[in-house]
Amino acid sequence: MSTRSHDEGGDPACWLDRVCEECGRIREDPAAACPHCAAAQDPAVRAGGAPAPETSRRRDRDAEGRARNARPRDGLGRPLPYGSPGVARQPEGVVREPAESLAEAQRLLDDGMPFHAHEVLEDAWKSGPPAERELWRGLAQLAVGLTHAARGNVTGAGSLLTRGAAAIGPYAGTAPHGVDVDGLIRWAGELAGSLRGPVPAADHAPRLRVAAER
Repeated sequence: MSTRSHDEGGDPACWLDRVCEECGRIREDPAAACPHCAAAQDPAVRAGGAPAPETSRRRDRDAEGRARNARPRDGLGRPLPYGSPGVARQPEGVVREPAESLAEAQRLLDDGMPFHAHEVLEDAWKSGPPAERELWRGLAQLAVGLTHAARGNVTGAGSLLTRGAAAIGPYAGTAPHGVDVDGLIRWAGELAGSLRGPVPAADHAPRLRVAAER
């Protein structure tokens, strides 16, 4: 396992920052107010607090100058006020073998931490070969869908579960790296159709690989 610097640009793997926490619909500009419901998009507002002072809204950046939100987060990836104790995020830019990525993501899903699993899968999306990019993107989106399901954002969960299932759809019947594509598509559809409110993430975690490969 190693780390590397990368700047993929283009479309985000998971669309997590584009899902409005209020109405659950996708917005084109993650930094702007939601055009669907005009809900305030400041992270402090979404977390239930007062709007942050103007000086605190400048984009956080990592040591290499890339935009990266430094706010602490809870176990489902929701931003907390600066200085609050939070759950450590996964290290960014880790290059793993596919089996290692799937095993680590599965561990986090089983522990009820789908947001953290999505970070592992997003690294695989960024570092994997072009032919597998949509597979890893879709898996990351499914993990984000479960994240929103656990948060109680029914509309957002349905959007991401649908997108994730569509992204991995072209791999159906092939089970690349043992990924249970067919089973995950069924899981996503069933979960999206059954949501009425927040669900326990660990209890609804999917199996990423077919039984013989786990």
